[in-house]
Amino acid sequence: MGETINIHGFSSLVTAETVRGFLEQRTGNGTVYAIKVRQDKHGVRSYAIVQFMDAEYAEMIILLASRKDLWYGRSCLTAHRAEHDIVQRPRTLLNPMEGIALDFGCQVSTKRFSSLWKWGNVSVNFGIGLRKFCFLLSYYNMEYKLELSYENIWQIELHRARGRKTMYLVIQLYGAPRIRKKVDRHSENFLDSPVYNFFRDGSDAQWVRATDFTPSACIGQSSAVCLEIHSECSLPDFNVNFVNYKETNDIFSVEDGFPFSCSVDLVPIVGPPRGVDLPYEILFKINLLVQNGCLAGPCLDFSFYRMVDPQRIDMDIILYALDRLFHLEECCYEPSKWLIEQHKKYLTSQHSTKPASQHSTKLSSIKLDAGLVYVHRVQITPCRVYFLGPEINISNHVLRSYSEYIDNFILISFVDEDLDKIHSTDLSSRTALRHGRTDIYERILSALKNGIRIGDKKFEFLAFSSSQLRENSAWMFAPTNGCTAATIRAKMGEFSQIRNVAKYASRLGQSLSSSTETLNVESYDPDMEVDGFEDYVDDAFYHKGNYDYKLGKLMEFYGITEAEILSGWIIKMSKSFTRRDTESISVAVKSLRKEARTWFNDKASGSDSEAVDEFAKASAWYHVTYHPNYWGCYNEGLNQDHYLSFPWCVYDKLIQIMKENRGRRAARESTLEDYFTRGLRLN
Repeated sequence: MGETINIHGFSSLVTAETVRGFLEQRTGNGTVYAIKVRQDKHGVRSYAIVQFMDAEYAEMIILLASRKDLWYGRSCLTAHRAEHDIVQRPRTLLNPMEGIALDFGCQVSTKRFSSLWKWGNVSVNFGIGLRKFCFLLSYYNMEYKLELSYENIWQIELHRARGRKTMYLVIQLYGAPRIRKKVDRHSENFLDSPVYNFFRDGSDAQWVRATDFTPSACIGQSSAVCLEIHSECSLPDFNVNFVNYKETNDIFSVEDGFPFSCSVDLVPIVGPPRGVDLPYEILFKINLLVQNGCLAGPCLDFSFYRMVDPQRIDMDIILYALDRLFHLEECCYEPSKWLIEQHKKYLTSQHSTKPASQHSTKLSSIKLDAGLVYVHRVQITPCRVYFLGPEINISNHVLRSYSEYIDNFILISFVDEDLDKIHSTDLSSRTALRHGRTDIYERILSALKNGIRIGDKKFEFLAFSSSQLRENSAWMFAPTNGCTAATIRAKMGEFSQIRNVAKYASRLGQSLSSSTETLNVESYDPDMEVDGFEDYVDDAFYHKGNYDYKLGKLMEFYGITEAEILSGWIIKMSKSFTRRDTESISVAVKSLRKEARTWFNDKASGSDSEAVDEFAKASAWYHVTYHPNYWGCYNEGLNQDHYLSFPWCVYDKLIQIMKENRGRRAARESTLEDYFTRGLRLN
């Protein structure tokens, strides 16, 4: 689209707006797409890089300059084509419309739309190549851009009644639009300021990610968008890009609605009215249905909550009916009536088939294999919140220790509106306010500080493992029977002496790493603990992770076990295994052991003091290998066993520690030494 040219010869440093007005007097209004004004090398004159909407406008300016008919004051300007565009592959827009009324809300019937928030004079652009709708609006002196990707659109329906001046384009949503707000760019280089730069649609650097700016977070509570368009406006052919597009000639109405979420910050979260007490499992499932557009929030009345009250109706019947709701093709606009019909069907089938209680689809009633648990999950986006589950998860040390409180744990994740990972630029921007932190950063911080309330459960931040940190996830726990997130953290270990935040979080996360209890390790010897070994545990944990990763790669490559690769005695060789492979294994093992020894001898690791206690460090290597709390904590997601050979690299130090305890453990000393020296041929 368009063409970019360089225009030289301005007698002084002119503004981008001045250049735009000067050029559009010749090419017409709206023909300039982007401008950058810069000074020449001598600093006397200035030039402008101009990108036009169409190549013909660029050719017009070049032709005028070649005829010496392009004058600015007393300066005759020259023009030639530029090598690169200012904006690469500029956005292509189809049928931009101005002055549109935008309604966020919920469709409550096939002919009615409940508007939670309405704003007029909105500019709407239908992007073809970008696969998204773009809404531009000004709200209390702040410009906002709402980007709705095609992937977040479930259905589009155009209501065009005869004789009506307004037609309604209703867009049913899977998720909320991405919100950006326009901010003034602050830069030490004055040439980067908006005075000397112009972008027709705004520079990407000027648009910063934002959260819901509407009262009561109405955008987040909405499951649909309604555009009120004049009937004479032409619309693109939505059938080309959307399978779920239809048109109707019925009369359609937009009515004023009210926010329905019982939470203000995290929406939509619904709850029962006074007089109705719902168990956590049912309330969680109802919220899941609302957040996924299966139920319309404004349609949940007192009658509905009575129909899902287990004090009146069997719990299994309620859960079965709610599961049926999730699989309906359309949103249920009359949930109370639908539930009554379902309950009647159950009562009728009770006599002809089997009792309704046997229809249970309660997921948690299915027995899982050892090491697996059911966990509720919550995804938090910049505008909305989504409940998921309960889902099957690999257990961890904390979940196994507090298995009776499993429903009081939730795993939260911070994701973007399309449920993809949030990028660092969405959290911190050079143009954002508050020292570069965006509204999304503040939202995440607020959720971690204030927690999440679901019914009578108030979930508080607990901790996270290293893999969860990479995925922007964390565990939360709702206090019950005197057990709180703080008491759980206290039982994870004594970490009060750790002042480094990263180390503290890492130590807490060890107990939350996904693991299965393959065996109960009872061979840990407390006498191997040397005073001060705690100072070296963090480094030991880090080095063991590296050791296990490299050892695992060797085992995977040669297809043999840890004992085989370290001892050299390979029980079962493949046909392609040669003597050269055996020698290669021996060299690789010696190299790995030598590298581990250099880690141990590194004076920079471990304690902050200059003197390094080698015996305390060796004790730490033993501790992170054999202590039960560390089993299953290494190389998450690689499906590796827990390897035991890491401390054998410093077996001489461990033998010295054992010898010093000879008085108490004399019977085991010779066994350990023989184990390290003769049995595994390490010397």
